[in-house]
Amino acid sequence: MKQKIAVLGAGSWGTALAMVLVENGHDVTIWGHHKEQMEEMNKNHTNSHYLPDIQLPMELKATGDLEECVKDADAVLFVVPTKAMREVAQKFVTVCNNQPVIIHASKGLEQKTHKRISEVLMDEIPENKRKDVVVLSGPSHAEEVAVKDVTTITAAAEKIEYAEYVQRLFSNEYFRVYTNQDVIGVELGAALKNIIALGSGALHGLGYGDNARAAIMTRGLAEISRLGVAMGADPLTFIGLSGVGDLAVTCTSVHSRNWRAGDLLGKGHSLDNVLDNMGMIVEGVSTTKAAYELSRDLKIEMPITETIYSVLYENEKVEKVVKDIMLREHKSEQEF
Repeated sequence: MKQKIAVLGAGSWGTALAMVLVENGHDVTIWGHHKEQMEEMNKNHTNSHYLPDIQLPMELKATGDLEECVKDADAVLFVVPTKAMREVAQKFVTVCNNQPVIIHASKGLEQKTHKRISEVLMDEIPENKRKDVVVLSGPSHAEEVAVKDVTTITAAAEKIEYAEYVQRLFSNEYFRVYTNQDVIGVELGAALKNIIALGSGALHGLGYGDNARAAIMTRGLAEISRLGVAMGADPLTFIGLSGVGDLAVTCTSVHSRNWRAGDLLGKGHSLDNVLDNMGMIVEGVSTTKAAYELSRDLKIEMPITETIYSVLYENEKVEKVVKDIMLREHKSEQEF
């Protein structure tokens, strides 16, 4: 059944997901802050800053008017940076005129509160203005989804019927959606893999090869699982699409902005210089701080996260911390 869907956030991922929804026959409007970008999307059917060389579908509408975007929407998809999520949710509540399904496809943890994004959305959006909150996550690059490369991701919700609703909205011959009820695990896998991707990129920037990348991905997954289980996640989630799947694609691809940022850090660039030149939000930087603080609060051992935190926030040299972590106390691989 054709649905009216509002997409909040006109970056690369929001645009790519909007394209999938249009492809599936839905009535889709995308909202963004920048007037010139909205005009470009409506007039030229391009989003040149985020998805260069991609032609957007003629049916996709863009607007800078949030009320116009969400009016009578069956579903509202939030794809904005973590740091803007609470503010956008607050604005959404003031203009929402019905009770849509809320979906989010962002990956991070809120600073200071350390809350997952679904928790932020539930804080701000009252029950009479949402049916449920569904998380959409998994191994996916916007650049590849936009050209209809084969992609599989997960829709997670506590009420399975809403995960299945999102599954039906998005699924087609190149974009396959699975369902999951472990919202905690799916969100944490999505957020924490960005930390490990920073480390993977840094190792590449230092000149290390495949052995080092395999090591940081494998031990990084152990860290993600430890923190996730302590926060109530199902450990099996971390061997699925939003765990090892998302970790693999983010730690190995030049499409990953976290990997690219880490690569530049490994090559000796300062963090400020890296962030100034990325042109997009690098979620792993703020997520590292939140995860580090969470691990201290919960007394969870996360040496890779601690190491990356020391580089980002304590001005440690990347080459030094790599040696330090290799020479730390000997452990059993099966310690959990």
